[in-house]
Formats: sequence, C-alpha cells, structure tokens
Amino acid sequence: MKNVVAMILGGGQGKRLFPLTMYRSKPAVPIGGKYRLIDIPISNCLHSDIKNIYVLTQFNSESLNNHINSTYRFDYFSRAFVRILAAEQTLQGANWFQGTADAVRKNILHLNLKNEDQEILILSGDHIYEMDYHELINFHRSKKADFTVSVVPACHEEIRELGILKLGKTGRIIKFKEKPSTPSELRDLKSTRDPKCPYLASMGVYLFKASVLKEALKGNDIDFGREVIPHSIKKFKGFGYIFNGYWKDIGTISTFYEANLDIAASKPHMSFLYKGRVFTRPRFLTSATIGDCRIENSLISEGCIIGSGEIKNSTIGLRSITGKGCKISRSVLMGADYYEGAAIPKGVIRMGIGDGAVIENAIIDKNARIGKNVVIKNINNLKNYDGDCYFIRDGIVVVPKNAIIKDGSKI
Repeated sequence: MKNVVAMILGGGQGKRLFPLTMYRSKPAVPIGGKYRLIDIPISNCLHSDIKNIYVLTQFNSESLNNHINSTYRFDYFSRAFVRILAAEQTLQGANWFQGTADAVRKNILHLNLKNEDQEILILSGDHIYEMDYHELINFHRSKKADFTVSVVPACHEEIRELGILKLGKTGRIIKFKEKPSTPSELRDLKSTRDPKCPYLASMGVYLFKASVLKEALKGNDIDFGREVIPHSIKKFKGFGYIFNGYWKDIGTISTFYEANLDIAASKPHMSFLYKGRVFTRPRFLTSATIGDCRIENSLISEGCIIGSGEIKNSTIGLRSITGKGCKISRSVLMGADYYEGAAIPKGVIRMGIGDGAVIENAIIDKNARIGKNVVIKNINNLKNYDGDCYFIRDGIVVVPKNAIIKDGSKI
C-alpha cells in the first residue's frame, strides 16, 4: 500500500515469558508448531499490501535476525523488503532503547520518508491476530485523523495488563490509561454496553501521520502506552478503530500455552494459520512419521518421528521425536533445530522424548533431552518454581531449550 511504512517492535526483553526468552527475543519464540511470533505481523502487512517493513531489534536478537534474513527475501524488482533496524550507539546517544517510543524515535530517520504525508504503522511483534490493515488505514483517512489506535473489547480480568481507552461519540479518543488499577479509573473508562467486556483495550497497533509522529516524539517520552498516546490525545486528533476479530497478547507463559493449545483445537480461534495466511521459513522437511500412536485434537508438524503411545490436545513442533509408549497431553513440544546422528556417545540422552515418558500441562522447548520413564506433570502442584533444569510458571512446567531431564525423573 503506497505511502505506508510499517515498524514492528521486536526488542523487548520478555521477562514474563522467561525461560522461553532465555536465548531469544519474544518475537522469535516459536508458536503453532512451525511459526515464529514475528511471522504474524509481517504476514498481516504483506497481505495488506504493505511491502516496506522495518523490524526493530535489541535483546537476544540473533535468533530473530537469523529467522528474518532466512525467510523474507524478495526479488530485486519488487521494491519490497523486511529490514532489521538493530539498536545502536551513535554520537547523539549511547543508550540502548529505553522503551517503545524511544526505539521509534531513534530509528525514524532510517525510514527515508519521501514526504510528510506518508503514514507510519507501528506494530508489536508478540501479538496473535489476523487483520487487514486496509480497513484501519481507510478508517484513519476517512476521519482525517492525526493518529489512530486499533482497539478490541476487553473484559474485567484482562484490563490490568492492557492500555485502556475511552472513545467519544465520533470515535475520538478522550481518555487513555495504561494498565488501570483503581476503581475510579476503571469506572471512568467504560466504553461499551457489554456488561462482560465494557472496556476497549489498545492492541499496540498505532497509525500515525509521519509529521504528527515526529512532533509527538520531540520530547523525552519513552513509551507509547504510558506517555505518547495520553499526551497526544490532548494535542492531536486521535481516533480509536474497533477491531472485532480474535486478538491475543502473548505476554506470559500461560497466554502462550493457551494460544498453542487453541491452535490444536478442533475449532481454533486462529484458523487463519490453516489458510496459508502466515508466511514463515521454508524448511523442506519430510512428512511426519507416525507409529502406533493414538492422536486426538493435536497438531503434528513436518519432520516429526512419533513412536507408539498417545498424544492428546497438544502441539508438536518441527522435528519432534517421541519414543515408545509416551503419553503426552495438553502440552507444547517445540521440537528441534536439527536431527541427531544415529550414533550418540554412551550414556548421553538422545534429543527428544524418551520411551515411557508422561508429559502433561507442560512446555518443552527446542533441543531438550527428556530421558526414559520421565514424568512431567507438576506432581507437587506448585504455582511457580525455579529448578536446575526446569521452571514452573502459573502451574505450567517449562523445560528450557537444550535442557536435560535424566531417566526416571519425576517433576
């Protein structure tokens, strides 16, 4: 789409997604068996005919940079690109990105904007949704807005982790509060008549006129939600575009876990994953090989070698290997980055899931080695725990990348 440039924020540390962000940034976390979180906003842009895309990176960025460089390659004559803008030290400032607005401020000069009439679409790299940005852009232009925030209805239990705004009758933003907490704040922010979901939450999708964005970033504000948007509604014409589709912020282990299980459901919210609507890196793996295994409501990615046993309500990622007699339920296996050779040293646990393992309500990150007859099901019913080779978050056991769980272990 002409005159629109996209900037995707991918530099956050992702503390709440630890240990999945131990070796990678949040947008590089695998999801749905074969994708990365960053694939979703990039795919939305490409399907919306937005072909000039910048990804801002900073924390643990090697995995994200490698994925983007290996995936999004265009022919020389299309003028399309997905370009990485890494955090850098310059003569103007030696500090790294201090927040979302600070990241955009430090990189806006790299956009090579041709005129002030261009529009800049700012996106988050860790949200799941399917959106045609044409509709947002047309709404923005029809309102002659200086900036537009895309919003979704939000329920009571969700609002404390989101930016909540209130719209006037014309759709103009009249109030905005990042993560409201007090009863008086919440009372003043109700925007809909739905008693279950009376609020409107920011999706972290912002569309700005280039000239307005430059003006809004002239100060020292470092975050869009906490500072730039609340300040801008007083100076500029800001509108809220209501998005009625499925949207999920992958901010915690529990939301990541639930999103992956939803993908494997018989009627998933994220059905666009099955329509070829999400682009990702082509790996040219063989089809999955499945032995005498009962599989129910699960997603099995290519390159998997599945032994006997049963798999229920789970997402099984690329190159996953499970042994004989394994029982896996309500779990996310991210798979492996490569196949091991046929011969491994004596006493070394083979990559994958060993014979007789039982895995329930767990996330197994890439290249993990789970021994024989291991039980992973949070047997002590802990809510949160940090172990030597595993972690528990919100009652979900998380085995980090490259971890080793010895034969017979019970977690």
